[in-house]
Amino acid sequence: MVSSEYERRIAARFATFDQDGNGWIDREDFSGAAKALLAEFATAARSDRGQALYAGAEAFWQGMAGIADRDGDQRITRGEFVNGAVKRLSDNPDRFAEIARPFLHAALAVADTDGDGAATVEDTVRALRALGVPENVAGAAARALDADGDGKVGEPDVVPAFARYFTVPA
Repeated sequence: MVSSEYERRIAARFATFDQDGNGWIDREDFSGAAKALLAEFATAARSDRGQALYAGAEAFWQGMAGIADRDGDQRITRGEFVNGAVKRLSDNPDRFAEIARPFLHAALAVADTDGDGAATVEDTVRALRALGVPENVAGAAARALDADGDGKVGEPDVVPAFARYFTVPA
């Protein structure tokens, strides 16, 4: 059964996606997130990594809109977000992971400054900060993502954690 506490927590996650703070999630929030990451890591939008990030952002937007934009206006309100997350994703976090995977994969590639296939904890903090996560939260989250303590954060760490953050009741 879905609790009001879970719904409250998911509603608070809405701000993570509403990058411009206008009260709804739309395509521009996803492209804005991509732009912020590219700027943080001095990566050109027209580079392979930049193009992959924008393509991942668009795929993520399309997936989110398909789940949550119930009235088809190309905007996801807080209510639509909560209903989409609660009613469609809470029982299937893997679905959310698959929607987010192209963006997360590309974001990690941008944050992987040494090209070894994973971002350092420090670069993960930079990426989270670029996406608007407060410094203290970004640091704690990045350290938690480095479950094996090797100083690196890879896609196998990020994708399931991201899905759990948005879909699994606490």
